[in-house]
Amino acid sequence: MSKRDEFITVIRTLRAASPTITEKQHIGLLRQAVQQYGLSLENAKQILKDSGLAIGESVNYFKVLGISVEDIQSLTEPVIAARVDAAHKKAYSASLNAGGRIRPDGKTEEQWRTILNQARDTLKDPQKRRTHIATLETEIVLRTKSISTTESLDPEPTVSDTSAHDEMALIPAGEFQMGSNDSNTDGHQKPVHTVYIDAFYMDRYPVTNAQYKKFVDANPLWSKPKWFKNRISRRYHDGEYLRHWTENDYPNGKADSPVNWVSWYAAMAYAQWAGKRLPTEAEWEKAARGGLTDQKYPWGNSIDASKANFGKNVGETTSVGKYPANGYGLYDMVGNLFEWCLDKWDNDFYASGSRNNPVSDGSIENIIDNFTKSKALRVVRGGSWHSPVQDLRVANRNTDTPKLTTSIIGFRCVKDVTP
Repeated sequence: MSKRDEFITVIRTLRAASPTITEKQHIGLLRQAVQQYGLSLENAKQILKDSGLAIGESVNYFKVLGISVEDIQSLTEPVIAARVDAAHKKAYSASLNAGGRIRPDGKTEEQWRTILNQARDTLKDPQKRRTHIATLETEIVLRTKSISTTESLDPEPTVSDTSAHDEMALIPAGEFQMGSNDSNTDGHQKPVHTVYIDAFYMDRYPVTNAQYKKFVDANPLWSKPKWFKNRISRRYHDGEYLRHWTENDYPNGKADSPVNWVSWYAAMAYAQWAGKRLPTEAEWEKAARGGLTDQKYPWGNSIDASKANFGKNVGETTSVGKYPANGYGLYDMVGNLFEWCLDKWDNDFYASGSRNNPVSDGSIENIIDNFTKSKALRVVRGGSWHSPVQDLRVANRNTDTPKLTTSIIGFRCVKDVTP
């Protein structure tokens, strides 16, 4: 198969997963075509055009509810809230009356009602509304930019580049249904309950070996604590830290594979170094669901070897981004590696936890400030290359000691949205 045909196969796979891509994704695909597949920029543009992939914008909650920014600028908050509620009620009723049909945009009416709820919750909250308006303004700026030369592709990072820390997706604020009531699930995943999560950014990919090496190299031997292989304190690992690395370098050909054999402590330290943090368990599940409701996996109710790396089908980790993304543009949310979460493990978290930005083990700030002192079990989510299919359900919960290093656990980071 020629390099051109390989790129076309990638695009067709992406098109099957989602007919719409963002402007940033469009630029990234053009860059990939030029740098990885050796195509000319014009050839790459034509392939993308012929594929039928549409360049879309972030969901505009004002358009969703039929309200303009200008209409509410001079109104008081109570009046804005009333207007948003009225628009939401009208649109939600219309969606209920439509039954279970598929909308022209490809969404089900159930998915559309989730978006309507997100729109209502975002526009009624002054701070979230300001953040949303700022996001929409950024999208407008991006859509006015064009690429005319291959040189203009260079500043954008590849997956392995240090600046790939900025390769994040915005997970919108709103409610989602957390958990599963399936009869074959254990009690730790029950009951299904409504949880509200503030908007946040999440890494599109798990942290790779190349990215983690930047962190190791940036922490000299005299730093405390030390994160070099063979210099890390046994307080922070079980003796197998970076087991597959030689000294402080990852195996050949594994730059873009997700880093594993890292403890929760090491993942927390990396996240702090990168100016981010690990996701809470609730944030992870909301992001993994990709905007879908009552589905087992990030893309729906079915799974096979074309959608994720699991069940020893490959026998090891694969490069990040090899499988289709979910509705939020996140890759490898299930399969490849389990992922560390911020939270302490709590058997009854679903039943007794908060319904508003829940986190176990105190506040996010307290966990981060005192992570080196914690000895509590931590949450891991998502399943791995080794896992049976039931471990890849988005509601599935697992736990391990924070010192554990293994071939089946990695991590990705999140970042709070600041107004």
